Amino acid sequence: MKKFRVGFIVNPIAGMGGRVALKGTDGVVEEAIRRGARPVAPEVARLFLSELKHYEEAESFEFITGPGPLGEEYLNEAGLHFDVIKHREVGYREVEGVKIPDTTAEDTKVLAREMLGKIDILVFAGGDGTARDVYSVVGKRVPILGVPTGVKMFSGVFAASPESAARLLIEVAHGKARLEERDVMDLDEDAFRRDEVRPKHYGKALTPVVELLIQGAKQPQKVDESETLEAIADAVTEEILNEDGIYFLGAGSTIKRVKDRLGINGTLLGVDVVEVKDGKARLLVKDAAEKDLLRFADKNPKIVVTVIGGLNFLFGRGNQQFSAEVLRKIPKENIIVVATPSKVENGIIRVYTGDKDVDEKLRGYIRVRVSPWMEKMVRVL
Repeated sequence: MKKFRVGFIVNPIAGMGGRVALKGTDGVVEEAIRRGARPVAPEVARLFLSELKHYEEAESFEFITGPGPLGEEYLNEAGLHFDVIKHREVGYREVEGVKIPDTTAEDTKVLAREMLGKIDILVFAGGDGTARDVYSVVGKRVPILGVPTGVKMFSGVFAASPESAARLLIEVAHGKARLEERDVMDLDEDAFRRDEVRPKHYGKALTPVVELLIQGAKQPQKVDESETLEAIADAVTEEILNEDGIYFLGAGSTIKRVKDRLGINGTLLGVDVVEVKDGKARLLVKDAAEKDLLRFADKNPKIVVTVIGGLNFLFGRGNQQFSAEVLRKIPKENIIVVATPSKVENGIIRVYTGDKDVDEKLRGYIRVRVSPWMEKMVRVL
């Protein structure tokens, strides 16, 4: 195999806002930490490199990376070959007892610029914001691949998981992955936190693709399915009101219709905790964080969620409040999935909680309500 040169950039604060219901991390790191968030990207980067080490080809890869938490320390721990672009000294600061690096989007851009002409592919660990920063510099001059560590990850440049990213990189090295132009998208996080969806398309990046290893990009609801969606919402609402208990109602326009019919002031883009008693619904927690869900997890709650169109994710994209700790406590049969037919037309949906035992519990097949009177058995990967 000829020399395979890999750029590797880690956004060490990506994803911190997910479990604490901030729906992103841009500009709110301090608030995320105050709510109990801890860095997640470093562990995801380590998992990616640990998985990569299982392949003997990785020993011959030549990595170029940034200093310290931008990549150097993880490659050093993994024992892989690398050179460091020391564009500056990276310092640390402490917030509420949590030590975080003083990195910014500019670090990502500077490193990506320095790597151009020296690499065959640029791998980054981050979310949509990091993808946007990388793309703003490299365009289509070099393929890019995202190791998913963020909250939303609506762009089509991400592997399905850190493990999938490792496998995909091996396929690229062997020339077995095709290159496609994939959407780079990001949302206005301030608007997102106000329950407003304002997506913006930033362009199309070259991305290696192997089926089942790469995710799709977020897709809007099909207009011609709106009547089906309304009817599904009516049917699911009636079923909920007929069974007393605690419900965790997930994010998205599909579930928002159910919330509206229940008569609660629920969120469009967050998770709400609802109690149903004697045919009436009461909002207990609006825009719940992981810790809120854990408070009710021992009360045999039911989860009502939908599939993110295009991404085909049930858990692991945009709803990290449903963490492994939460899902471990809830039986699979207590998960109610509703989706229009187009969202499950390929017959598979994905989960990724970062916990292999929990992911394994959720895999297999799950019932998805695709019309008021019909359920479809869909494979969970």
